[in-house]
Order: sequence, then C-alpha cells, then structure tokens
Amino acid sequence: MLLVVTIAGLSDAFSNVQSIYHEKTQLFTSTKTIENGFSSRRNILASISLLVTATAYVPPAEARLEAVNRPDLLPKQTGLNVIQTEKFLTAGQARRMDDLLTALERDTGYRVRVLCQSYPNTPGLAIRDYWDLGKEDQKDDKYIVLVVDQFGGRGNVLNFNVGDGVKFALPNVFWTRLSGKYGTTFYVKENGIDLSVINAIEAIASCLRSEDQYCVNVPAEGQSLRSLGLN
Repeated sequence: MLLVVTIAGLSDAFSNVQSIYHEKTQLFTSTKTIENGFSSRRNILASISLLVTATAYVPPAEARLEAVNRPDLLPKQTGLNVIQTEKFLTAGQARRMDDLLTALERDTGYRVRVLCQSYPNTPGLAIRDYWDLGKEDQKDDKYIVLVVDQFGGRGNVLNFNVGDGVKFALPNVFWTRLSGKYGTTFYVKENGIDLSVINAIEAIASCLRSEDQYCVNVPAEGQSLRSLGLN
C-alpha cells in the first residue's frame, strides 16, 4: 500500500513528530491512502522536513525519526529551487533542474522544489522558511516538494509533498505511478539516483506544461528542452 500525503499547510509538520512504529502522524492537515498492487505493506515515515510519501521500508519498532532543524545546512544563496545536503545530482544537473523549475513557475505558477538529503543530514524544519512554504494562512498551495532520500537503500527514494492546488492537475494515482516508475531501488540500481530524480521532475514539468495541465499517466522519457520550457 502506498501512502501519499497531501498538505494544505506544512506548519503542522514541524510541531508533531510521532512514532513510525505506531503508524501515526500529525505532519499534515490531510492524509490520503492509495492502494498499490505492487506492495502489501503499510508504513508512514514521519520525518523532519517536508515529508513524505510512503516507501516499502518499515523500520524496526524502536526506530524514531527525530525532528531536525539545521538552518546551517541551508545554502547561503537565496532562491534556489534545488537544495542538496546529499549530492545526488552533479552541479550541472542541479543548475539545469533549477533553471527548468524557475521557468515552470514563471510560465504556470506551479512551484516545484527539490531537497536531496540523507537523514539526519538535512536542514529539516528550516526549509519551510527558505522556500516560504507551509506558513499559517498561506493561500498559495500550488506547490510540489520532492524529498529525495535513500533511507539506507531500503525504500522508494522519491517522496512527494503536494499542495491542494495541485491535486486536480496531478491526482493521487499519478504520484503512485511516478514513484513506482522512477523511485524503486531496482530503478536506482540500474540507472542511478540522478536519473531517478531528473526523470521524475521532467515528467512533472511536462504534465504541468501540457495543454490540459493534467496527467494520470507518467509521460515518456526524453522530453525536448523546448517542451520543458528551456531553450
């Protein structure tokens, strides 16, 4: 079973960290569960940052993910769409992705952000201020946050936080299929985690730039730069 967390505001995420073993979380204001024929296990990874869709990894009973608040791990440069405390992308890949997401926001109004981390090496709570997400009474809910974390190679590496303003364009089934296509340990082993992240982000950009701004299926790989808003 795959869990997709849909958030109307991230502020709750930073005041409630619960035990994973008891499968309870107050991270977000609303939670939806999606059936996934490829997995029969249920789990919630209640973490520190902007988490998380589910993975196939269920930690042991005593495991807890403690809240982290490390503003010192934030980049000194402001306005970056891609932050890496774990270098899954090369500098060139990260720059290109940042440009792609800047163009996407300019042209469509959708904000897509990427955090590459290896828990607990993450800015955690501090990320909400840097990206100005999850503030109380914030009306801009057209955002997607991708948290990339391998969790020791024991689960899906793609974890999505989706604002309510995105759910009609990209419904829950899209996120299930996207993480199932590019986020599995098998895909990462065969293709590399950089391609996992790049292909997932390009699929999102392609869908949000489509004429209908709507997808339930993951687009084919190899989108042209022009179709992604880049020259």
